Amino acid sequence: MNWWPFGKKTETRDLTSWDLLQGTTYYSATGTPISPEAAAGHAVAHRCISVIAENLASVPLVLYRKTADGGREPATDHPLHDVLQSQSSSLLTAYEAREALIVSCLLFGNAFAKIERNGRGQVAALHPIPASRVSVEQLASGRLRYRVSPITVASTETLLADEILHLRYRLDRTTGFLGQSPISIAAATFGLALSQQEQAGSAAENAFRPSGLLTFPDKLSGAGKEDIITKFQNRLIGSLKANQPLVLDGGATWSNISFNSKDSEFLASRQLSNLDVCRIFGVPPTAAGIVDQATYSNVEGESRALVQRCLQPWAKRIEQTMNVALLSPESRKSLFIEHDLDGLLHGSLVDRYNAYRVGREGGWLSTNEIRSMENMSKIPDGDQFVQALNMGLVGANDNKAKIDEAAA
Repeated sequence: MNWWPFGKKTETRDLTSWDLLQGTTYYSATGTPISPEAAAGHAVAHRCISVIAENLASVPLVLYRKTADGGREPATDHPLHDVLQSQSSSLLTAYEAREALIVSCLLFGNAFAKIERNGRGQVAALHPIPASRVSVEQLASGRLRYRVSPITVASTETLLADEILHLRYRLDRTTGFLGQSPISIAAATFGLALSQQEQAGSAAENAFRPSGLLTFPDKLSGAGKEDIITKFQNRLIGSLKANQPLVLDGGATWSNISFNSKDSEFLASRQLSNLDVCRIFGVPPTAAGIVDQATYSNVEGESRALVQRCLQPWAKRIEQTMNVALLSPESRKSLFIEHDLDGLLHGSLVDRYNAYRVGREGGWLSTNEIRSMENMSKIPDGDQFVQALNMGLVGANDNKAKIDEAAA
């Protein structure tokens, strides 16, 4: 079966029995509806998503060509190199497109981009598509096809697997070909965090003033009681009215109810919920702006942990998907796509220079290679390698054999 777009497609497009992409509203164990948009509005969740998407979109995503000596070099002459590095499409830069795909994958578990090819079958542009507009069907052959709902045009567009880039988070056990949103996996945690956020917002409406009892010496009728409560709320409830003077007559008295956020451990509970949200996305707390226990040493360690434990798995997920979707099997023999995460692991100036010194004296780094890592231009004779005088191949400088031969 010829599945690559250089030949004729052999599959038909039967627009029946579509398996729609999972809905955009999830439910916690208590039945509370949680939409990805609402979850993304949580401050810590928003920061976690931003940290992952912005960091991965900012590092170089390079198309490399394998060289004859076993090395590699950027394939700058290939159209896909510019799509990944500079401009994804006529509307989006490469950064904007990559950020949009990662955010979609974090929120919905799936991210889609339409692939535009030139006359030679090479990728010339990527057009991200909102996940809410895409539905997916698995064909009898096992391959996938996609239906894109229109925005302005009248007809629905149908795409085969060769024509779309499909990034997935953890595979859904029901379908086996759709990604599962982190929000749906941990809906109970997000439900609790959003409920606490709403409760804190309600308390802020009254400037965190406690509620109280309005006591009258005589019994009030139903209508009179409701009228007094309504007037009291309109006069004094709200952050802009909380400090208004209170005047009571007719024997009425006011008593505060001793309710305190700290006494009810509300603040501590919110802190735990914030840490749970960080755990869901795999982002260290300090990277998400939670600095309660931050020190200089653990901030530096968590920055490295962010790259190694969070960003690197995401980078590998994206690289492998792009290698399969954007390069033909024949092209993958000489070309591959890879993130360059070294910039995120750079230490201090002293640490970097010490590492360069070891590489330079050890003979595996040249001056120009070191200068390129520091974004400096090359210098004449900077491609030469050096080696310490007390180092060499085993036996290369051994004069024992010559001495024995002369003595014989």
